Amino acid sequence: MSQNYGLSIKQRFGKAIRRRRRELDLSQEELAERAELHRTYISNIERGELNPSLETMEKLVKALDITVSALFTNYGIEADE
Repeated sequence: MSQNYGLSIKQRFGKAIRRRRRELDLSQEELAERAELHRTYISNIERGELNPSLETMEKLVKALDITVSALFTNYGIEADE
Protein backbone atom coordinates (compact mmCIF):
# COMPACT_ATOMS: atom_id res chain seq x y z
CA MET A 1 0.00 0.00 0.00
CA SER A 2 1.96 2.96 -1.25
CA GLN A 3 -0.21 5.40 0.71
CA ASN A 4 1.58 4.29 3.87
CA TYR A 5 5.05 5.14 2.58
CA GLY A 6 6.94 7.15 5.14
CA LEU A 7 4.26 7.02 7.83
CA SER A 8 5.19 6.06 11.38
CA ILE A 9 3.58 3.05 13.05
CA LYS A 10 1.52 5.47 15.16
CA GLN A 11 0.19 7.14 12.02
CA ARG A 12 -0.56 3.81 10.30
CA PHE A 13 -2.32 2.51 13.42
CA GLY A 14 -4.36 5.72 13.64
CA LYS A 15 -5.40 5.45 9.99
CA ALA A 16 -6.49 1.85 10.56
CA ILE A 17 -8.56 2.81 13.60
CA ARG A 18 -10.21 5.63 11.65
CA ARG A 19 -10.97 3.39 8.66
CA ARG A 20 -12.56 0.72 10.84
CA ARG A 21 -14.53 3.31 12.84
CA ARG A 22 -15.89 4.85 9.66
CA GLU A 23 -16.70 1.39 8.28
CA LEU A 24 -18.91 0.86 11.32
CA ASP A 25 -20.37 4.36 10.90
CA LEU A 26 -19.28 5.39 14.39
CA SER A 27 -18.42 8.89 15.50
CA GLN A 28 -15.33 9.47 17.60
CA GLU A 29 -17.66 10.09 20.52
CA GLU A 30 -19.38 6.74 20.04
CA LEU A 31 -16.07 4.90 19.77
CA ALA A 32 -14.77 6.70 22.86
CA GLU A 33 -17.84 5.67 24.83
CA ARG A 34 -17.58 2.04 23.70
CA ALA A 35 -13.86 1.93 24.52
CA GLU A 36 -14.22 3.90 27.77
CA LEU A 37 -11.77 6.53 26.53
CA HIS A 38 -12.04 10.28 25.99
CA ARG A 39 -13.00 11.56 22.53
CA THR A 40 -9.94 13.77 22.27
CA TYR A 41 -7.77 10.73 23.05
CA ILE A 42 -9.38 8.90 20.10
CA SER A 43 -8.76 11.93 17.90
CA ASN A 44 -5.10 12.07 18.90
CA ILE A 45 -4.65 8.36 18.19
CA GLU A 46 -6.30 8.67 14.78
CA ARG A 47 -3.97 11.55 13.89
CA GLY A 48 -0.95 9.46 14.92
CA GLU A 49 -0.01 11.82 17.73
CA LEU A 50 -0.15 9.27 20.54
CA ASN A 51 1.41 5.90 21.10
CA PRO A 52 -1.41 3.86 22.69
CA SER A 53 -0.62 1.21 25.27
CA LEU A 54 -1.47 -2.44 24.71
CA GLU A 55 -4.40 -2.01 27.10
CA THR A 56 -5.72 0.90 25.03
CA MET A 57 -5.26 -1.09 21.82
CA GLU A 58 -7.29 -3.90 23.35
CA LYS A 59 -10.08 -1.50 24.34
CA LEU A 60 -10.16 -0.05 20.84
CA VAL A 61 -10.28 -3.34 18.96
CA LYS A 62 -12.99 -4.66 21.26
CA ALA A 63 -15.00 -1.48 20.73
CA LEU A 64 -14.49 -1.85 16.97
CA ASP A 65 -15.47 -5.53 17.03
CA ILE A 66 -12.24 -6.71 15.42
CA THR A 67 -9.11 -8.52 16.55
CA VAL A 68 -5.70 -6.89 16.70
CA SER A 69 -4.42 -9.29 14.05
CA ALA A 70 -7.34 -8.55 11.72
CA LEU A 71 -6.84 -4.81 12.20
CA PHE A 72 -3.17 -5.13 11.28
CA THR A 73 -3.83 -7.47 8.36
CA ASN A 74 -6.91 -5.87 6.84
CA TYR A 75 -6.11 -2.19 7.32
CA GLY A 76 -2.56 -1.89 6.06
CA ILE A 77 -0.63 -1.17 9.23
CA GLU A 78 2.47 -2.93 7.95
CA ALA A 79 5.11 -0.60 6.53
CA ASP A 80 5.75 -0.66 2.81
CA GLU A 81 8.97 -2.21 1.68
